[in-house]
Amino acid sequence: MKIEKIREMTDIELNAEVKKLKNELFNLRFQHVTGQLENPIKMRDIKKEIARVKTIMKEKELKRVQG
Repeated sequence: MKIEKIREMTDIELNAEVKKLKNELFNLRFQHVTGQLENPIKMRDIKKEIARVKTIMKEKELKRVQG
């Protein structure tokens, strides 16, 4: 997902996105353990996406605090 699109999301949408990504990461880890994961690089990409969303959430929080 593009960073611009993430910045346009509301707090509720950001929280929902993090939950969705964490669930997807859990499923990928489960597939990896059982040997069914076809593309292990997908796990790395999902982790980076979670970090992006959390970074934007923190930026928005700091903007609210600073005014």
